[in-house]
Amino acid sequence: MAESIKDKAVKGIGWSFVDNVASSGITFLVGLILARLLTPAEYGIMAMIAIFIAVSNSIIDSGFSNALVRKINIQRIDYNTVFFFNLVVSLVMYLLLYIASPAISAFFKEPVLIEIVRVIGWVLVINALAIIPRTIFVRNVDFKTQTKVSLISSITSGIIGIGMALSGFGVWSLVGQQLSRQLLNTIFLWIYCNWRPVFEFSKDSFKELFGFGSKLLLSGLLDTIYKNIYYIIIGRFYTSAQLGQYTRAEQFNMIFSSNLTSVVQRVSYPVLSSIQKDPERLREAYRKVIKSTMLITFACMLGLAAVAKPLILILIGNKWLPAVYLLQIICFSGMLYPLHAINLNILQVKGRSDLFLKLEIIKKIIAIGPIAIGILYGIEYMLLGSVLTSFIAYFLNSYYSANLINYPTLEQIKDILPTFLISLGTALLMWCLTFLDLSEFILLPIQIILGLVVAFILYEKTHLSEYMELKQLALSLLCRKK
Repeated sequence: MAESIKDKAVKGIGWSFVDNVASSGITFLVGLILARLLTPAEYGIMAMIAIFIAVSNSIIDSGFSNALVRKINIQRIDYNTVFFFNLVVSLVMYLLLYIASPAISAFFKEPVLIEIVRVIGWVLVINALAIIPRTIFVRNVDFKTQTKVSLISSITSGIIGIGMALSGFGVWSLVGQQLSRQLLNTIFLWIYCNWRPVFEFSKDSFKELFGFGSKLLLSGLLDTIYKNIYYIIIGRFYTSAQLGQYTRAEQFNMIFSSNLTSVVQRVSYPVLSSIQKDPERLREAYRKVIKSTMLITFACMLGLAAVAKPLILILIGNKWLPAVYLLQIICFSGMLYPLHAINLNILQVKGRSDLFLKLEIIKKIIAIGPIAIGILYGIEYMLLGSVLTSFIAYFLNSYYSANLINYPTLEQIKDILPTFLISLGTALLMWCLTFLDLSEFILLPIQIILGLVVAFILYEKTHLSEYMELKQLALSLLCRKK
């Protein structure tokens, strides 16, 4: 049984990683092309409405997808109840956005937002149709199918977005890319999923699922608003071009931080849920997930901060130079995102959505400080404040999850400290090279090679268990391919 769980997790992580590379990776590459064709101001305009779409999607889901994944004995009526709830709420949310579009436009002083909000709003309904098929694949830890879907939708929507940009559609090319990606994603999820809705609705099922999901809804809303509030603050108090610089920095950060978080959350939640009644196995599996995940995360995020300047200048050009410093700050808060996600997953696995909500409320109250700093003193100070709140948030998350599985915060820190120190030392060496008078095209590969060599030597010398496990896993996957 233990082996089957391990194999399921490894397979899920592998395909979930490929899925993120296929979707986010391709979307990022398309974004590099679009960044050269479009202006920071046009990116800023799209960022202004990000919070409205994100909040609406949270309300539409209402925590039901996580409740369905966690439920052990699932029934057909559970899926149908959630499906029709999601669909009705998505139509209501679109109508509200349609009506509110003039007010949104006036708030940001961007007339074009009226039509953009009314068009991009359809993504809410399209996404609602995909929630149940996606949930079914997650329950089955079937990320291979989702990878196929992501590959098709990401490539096709990327071609559409680039084609529109070359044709002079400006900001509407970003709208076209997002809409087409979600539409294709939904269509192919339905094609590959055998489930079909039946018109039925159960009050008992709704109450049971909503009892767990409602607290996740509130905490999810708080988290979504917090993650996107910077878009509103920068968009309202600064220029659309400055907002565009921030969003570009955030998108570079998402290559590793958000994608790693997504992989860990999607795979660890169903796998850990399946062993939720075995405390010892749950604790050991949880510990291994944290150690392995943070080895990769620290290396990627601190390495990204070190190479930020040559990377941005080479990939998207000098007009995006202000994004460099923003990215370097964001990397230090972003490196903790997967750690937050893993700790919060335990609260869900244990059914403690009440603690989940309590934590989100506390953390968002603390986060008011950096937001106020951003309004008064500038974007950079706001981001520096977010780094501090990110560390505070970790201690809060780990305190509660530690009590549930007997894995104290101090023990967690001891487990991940060696990989942090190795990554930090390696990144500092890479960053020191930026003081040399070298072309970006020469500097970047030297930095990357130096980082890989130094990290490899240090990990080989220390023989950390998480490194040895990841190394063995990589070698076994290579042998299978051969």
